[in-house]
Amino acid sequence: MAELLGGSARPIPAYDSYGVVDPVADEKDLKRSIEQGFRGIKIKGGDGDAANDARVVKAVRGIIGPDVALMIDFNQSLDPAEAIRRIARLAPYDLHWVEEPVAQENLQGHAQVRSASPISIQSGENWWFPRGFAEAISAGASDFIMPDLMKVGGVTGFMRVAAQAEAASIPMSSHLFAEASAHMLAVTPTAHWLEVLDLGRAILAEPIEIVDGAVTARGPGLGLCWDETAVAKYRL
Repeated sequence: MAELLGGSARPIPAYDSYGVVDPVADEKDLKRSIEQGFRGIKIKGGDGDAANDARVVKAVRGIIGPDVALMIDFNQSLDPAEAIRRIARLAPYDLHWVEEPVAQENLQGHAQVRSASPISIQSGENWWFPRGFAEAISAGASDFIMPDLMKVGGVTGFMRVAAQAEAASIPMSSHLFAEASAHMLAVTPTAHWLEVLDLGRAILAEPIEIVDGAVTARGPGLGLCWDETAVAKYRL
């Protein structure tokens, strides 16, 4: 796909995407991600009060060390005032970004949080089609953007948003669909991070590989090659 779009496959920095974590119960998994070569780890926040967020972030930072990017995703769970308060409390832990701190449609709220935040704001997985990104960029809603390949309108929509990101000098990452997104980010001028939520590994003939902290697109089309024997196990 990358070649059909006028580019070529290239390594894209990748981060391992977690949900809510327990630093004690999940310590081995977090360490395994680092051993696999991931240069970034994302966790979910908002599962409790600000003190709990700070406790978890501090513990995860201690596990992964100072040289791995650490992101936190609030999944639209806060209002602007609370988001600003929590971000200030998390600032000492060198977060790479805070994702979706407020409702995705609240572009003014995003901009308000961004203007007060010492940490970069990431958003976009729930903005629909290129127009949604044009409105968000115009509002100054986030420092970074991360379109979802499905919600943005497929390959065509993704490329149109990539052009907007280039024009506005905004780093652009991906949401889910790691195999296909690796192709898309390879032809994105401001490519930033590839999100890896490795849901398809069990049924893929060639699961994604982390090499030197990055994923390089491969295979025909969207890079998905099914393991037919594995797929057959789940056939109804």
